[in-house]
Amino acid sequence: MSAPAPDPSVARLRDEVAGGLPAALADLGRLVRIPSVSWDGFDEEHVIASAEAVATLAREVGLFDEVHVVREPIPEGLTRAGEQGLPAVIATRAAKNGRPTVLLYAHHDVQPPGDPALWESEPFEPTVRGERIYGRGAADDKAGVVTHIAALRALREVLGDDPSIGLVLFAEGEEEFGSRSFRTILERHAERLRSDAMIIADSGNWDLATPALTVGLRGAVAFNLTVSTLDHALHSGMFGGALPDAMLAAIRMLATLWNDDGSVAVAGLRAHEAETPAYDEARLREEAGPLPGTSPIGRGEILSRIWNQPAITVTGIDAPSIKDASNSLLPSVRVRISARVAPGQSAAEARAAIMAHLEAHAPFGATLATDGLDVGEPFLVDTSGWAAEEALDALRDAWGAEPVQMGVGGSIPFVHDLLERYPEAQILITGVEDPDSRAHSPNESLHVPSLERTILAEALLLARLDAREL
Repeated sequence: MSAPAPDPSVARLRDEVAGGLPAALADLGRLVRIPSVSWDGFDEEHVIASAEAVATLAREVGLFDEVHVVREPIPEGLTRAGEQGLPAVIATRAAKNGRPTVLLYAHHDVQPPGDPALWESEPFEPTVRGERIYGRGAADDKAGVVTHIAALRALREVLGDDPSIGLVLFAEGEEEFGSRSFRTILERHAERLRSDAMIIADSGNWDLATPALTVGLRGAVAFNLTVSTLDHALHSGMFGGALPDAMLAAIRMLATLWNDDGSVAVAGLRAHEAETPAYDEARLREEAGPLPGTSPIGRGEILSRIWNQPAITVTGIDAPSIKDASNSLLPSVRVRISARVAPGQSAAEARAAIMAHLEAHAPFGATLATDGLDVGEPFLVDTSGWAAEEALDALRDAWGAEPVQMGVGGSIPFVHDLLERYPEAQILITGVEDPDSRAHSPNESLHVPSLERTILAEALLLARLDAREL
């Protein structure tokens, strides 16, 4: 029996993607130079400029019927409710001839750069070293924006100016700051965003040679906790040893959140049972880079700890600096608690379990108060539909390797919102990051060959869906 004829679209699209890569990298460089940090305290004009730059790229593709830059208010129940959120880009093209509509998501806002001394090059000046481009947002997630734009350019070169597939480009402007206006955007632009399949380009791949489809995400619960024991500060020499200061109470209480091996000790926080690929401590050390004397924490398979088990981190403490420290008993201490929630458990249930634990373990009659709540639901992807099948085939053909279906320890809270609004849509979570991309950290970077293969995979998927009738 003769072998099946090769798919000519693969070769054509591969050539178009390769030929268009310099333009895609130039686009990425221009976007990285815009310091579009969406956090409070940073200039929102940069995020506005970033949105306009993405809108310009969308218009220049030449496939969209409409391109809009939208700003919607933050809904009730969130910090700064009623204020305008940061701008998103929504570009649309109507489907025809019974073809599906595909939404392409990415976000154009970025994390703060952090300490500039920890960067080997300027965080907002894209810098090439070897096969990597360094800069804040180079991987997370301006590379996602560029992936969509470059794939659409290649698609147009192969299919022409009038394909049948429906397209929605949705580039969000505040994902890194909690997607605060996301639900309002869904409500007010529901029909523009309605799609049969949604490609969320905000994740990563297994390694530099192996693509992945993300099929599981942990949820998130984060809040500020104020621990108080005194009405006012007291001289530590006069009252120390007789009255508890807030730092003592906070340290004692926070330590109860973990078992001796570092696993979570909160009753009511559950794990998700699922098999994970082989991944040993040596690979963990290679990818994460702990100090030589630091041991791993937790129990069970390493990837299960990252993907399928809860985790709790204290990410910040408001207390006097050493420079400003005085010999006083502190009346109050404020900490930021960030928890990851295993798939299968709601964020509300996890928050209730954590609060019940803290209240039960507050020492010396300490008073607790909370504010600044952020939550995101965990998510498990249904890979039984046609979209996942087509996506896995496209990844296989573009990378020349069998794709891994992997979980991710981080959270993308809006995925739950999308599925709640569009329950029939098929969700595909992809991305360009790799284990050394260092998203959210100094020296964030993008592996250029991975970007090229990711663009090709998306272009292949869109071309094949253009030929698929619903």
